[in-house]
Amino acid sequence: MILTVQGKPAYAYTGGKAFDTSLPTAVFIHGAEHDHSVWALQTRYFAHHGFSVLAVDLPGHCRSAGPALTTIGAMADWLAALLDAAGVQRAFVAGHSMGSLIALDFAGRYPDRATHLALLATAMPMAVSETLLDAALHREPEAIGMVNQWSHSTLAAKPSSPGPGFWLHGMNQRLMERVSARGEPQLFHTDFTACNTYTEGPARAAKVRCATRLIVGRRDAMTPPRAAKALADVLSHAGTPVDTVILEAGHALMAEQPDATLDALFSFASKAHRTTR
Repeated sequence: MILTVQGKPAYAYTGGKAFDTSLPTAVFIHGAEHDHSVWALQTRYFAHHGFSVLAVDLPGHCRSAGPALTTIGAMADWLAALLDAAGVQRAFVAGHSMGSLIALDFAGRYPDRATHLALLATAMPMAVSETLLDAALHREPEAIGMVNQWSHSTLAAKPSSPGPGFWLHGMNQRLMERVSARGEPQLFHTDFTACNTYTEGPARAAKVRCATRLIVGRRDAMTPPRAAKALADVLSHAGTPVDTVILEAGHALMAEQPDATLDALFSFASKAHRTTR
């Protein structure tokens, strides 16, 4: 559906069901140079099993108007405004990669608005190499190719995606190319710079008041499991209940392990709903 957020149209996929504010809300936030479609399986399941779903396109990404926001904090404030526009006060919030930073920042800025928090393929800090930043700025197709290669630990994940012709690398490549074509110039660089310059993670994590689950890929070359340890430590020291689920996957968790990712998300979100009713 289309919402007006900060005076501009913003798109949120609702999982094939009409959005209903009487149901608990689950929010899904994509990563750099992606859109809502990375959550296709997970969002449809949530929407057909007791949740209202908002899988957003961030500003400047596909169906949400630009310009793209340049800081994680601005994206977190935009998410709060989107929930206001949808008539939602509190929600289960899940974010992947850059989206995990947005989800974390949102939960730290607005601790009363997140019921539970799921951070997928996350890291603190989420540093981006100078080589990749330079490629994203000057040679975006090359940057897309690099990230696509690093995001996957296998050519064809099974048993979740065994269909003939289903090519994980090709699917993700085309998605990033589509987001690039429909967005503003150097969108990938804008997203990566937001991740690379985000330093508020520890302060925001210390203010999170909801249970948090980290979902990481054992073979993730971009945000390896060890990169999430500092975040888990800060959350734990702040008294936030936190656990970590490690999946046999790379960075593209939702594509390589869609069923396991769904299980990790839905079991956690369902628990959140039971304990906050």
